[in-house]
Amino acid sequence: MKNMKKSSLIILIAVIAVLFVIIPIAGTASLLGMITLMCLYLAMSQMWNLLGGYAGMLSLGMQAFIGIGGYTLTILSVRYGVNIYLSIIIGAVICALFGLAVSPAIFKMSGVYFAIGTWIVAEALNVFFSNWKFVDYAKDWSINTVFSMSGKQLYYTALIVAVLATLIVYILLRTKTGLALMAIRDSASAAETMGVEIFKTKLKCYVIACFMMGLIGGAQYMQTAYINPSTGFSINWTIAMTFAVIIGGLGTMEGPIVGSVLYVIITQVMYNFPGMSNIVLGIIAIVVILLAPDGIMGTLYKKTGFQILSPRRSIPNISAAANSVPK
Repeated sequence: MKNMKKSSLIILIAVIAVLFVIIPIAGTASLLGMITLMCLYLAMSQMWNLLGGYAGMLSLGMQAFIGIGGYTLTILSVRYGVNIYLSIIIGAVICALFGLAVSPAIFKMSGVYFAIGTWIVAEALNVFFSNWKFVDYAKDWSINTVFSMSGKQLYYTALIVAVLATLIVYILLRTKTGLALMAIRDSASAAETMGVEIFKTKLKCYVIACFMMGLIGGAQYMQTAYINPSTGFSINWTIAMTFAVIIGGLGTMEGPIVGSVLYVIITQVMYNFPGMSNIVLGIIAIVVILLAPDGIMGTLYKKTGFQILSPRRSIPNISAAANSVPK
């Protein structure tokens, strides 16, 4: 049974890989752009889900790192002529260092206070960048270094970031650190009693998420091609991540994937109805929360046991275990 599941997973991954290779060749420019956005939002949602769904750190301020990543890409590539991909990596490193610097303060908070604390950090960065002469205050920066890049280049960049984010979460959760994170989420006091180093475990997770958000922010602004403080540090980034994870399933690997696809489709459909997009998203979120509190994939898993990417090292065979018990 276990070998059959592994072979089915390998076949599924192979089919998806072939589809992602074919899309840039056979797909239209609009389809390519939509899939690119799905990949970027998927990566964002995986990182938000890592913090909120698996570590119990519900953040409302991950846009801080998207903004830092976007601005690093812009300043280094436009003003100083640094290679665009090197600029993205440098932005990710800066994000990790910034996350490391603010962690002692925000880790003293928990629950809703942690969420508010992270949001305040993002808002403070918005104000700071709007009044920072080095970035020309609240100037709209045109990222002209990406104008020569083709849609295929942007697509493959977004795809690599999405795959990397998913792999990092998958691998991390199957380590001792991942088990510790889920233990802290379920009961911090019990985890501490069992010898889990709460601060160090949370710090590892947070710094990884900050680094990846920096990469994602750089890749996102390669696609957007302009930035200013109000867009770079906008709460709308976190709204998108939260929606995708809640709809798809908080604390599941597949949830952010399904939620991101739905989010991009809905926003693209609602593009011609300005101001209505957030209302429609809110209504959909409320309906899903009422009918399927665990999200689409979470509810599917509870009812059928269907799960492609399990965070556990192995899934116990309950029926086999029951049969092996002497009667």
